[in-house]
Amino acid sequence: MNITIISVGKIKDKYLKLGLKEFEKRLSSYCKLKVIEVNDERAPENLSETEIKIVKDKEGERILKKLNNTTYVIALDIKGKNISSEDFSKKLDELALRGSSNITFIIGGSLGLSEKVLKKAKFKLSFSKMTFPHQLMRLILLEQIYRAFRISRGEPYHK
Repeated sequence: MNITIISVGKIKDKYLKLGLKEFEKRLSSYCKLKVIEVNDERAPENLSETEIKIVKDKEGERILKKLNNTTYVIALDIKGKNISSEDFSKKLDELALRGSSNITFIIGGSLGLSEKVLKKAKFKLSFSKMTFPHQLMRLILLEQIYRAFRISRGEPYHK
């Protein structure tokens, strides 16, 4: 399976870099992983709805340029479907069985994803109703992908 993660923004914190490196190493036994970072748009704190849309659209265009048309797109979206780790594992298995061996996960910036990007997604996934920093979300996503592969193969992993 080929998994691509397109993420807005660069990882700056050392602890996140270390965690990401660890899960990238662990995942190398299960899939081919590619991580693509696109630049985030600088935005002041108090934006109007119009300004928020402009920022999300600019980041969205950067994401769309990196998308491959043959991939199954999963967007991380707070309004998406909230599923268990076991159901996530089943979802990845089902995609592989249906011939979708190329999966792209998209993590938006601090304001979320543009409508154009969300429309490209075949599945919208929510990890929680809570808000997480998008840099931390990448680590959580990698851990859950790793957990999904372990579950699928019946391999032990902490619960």
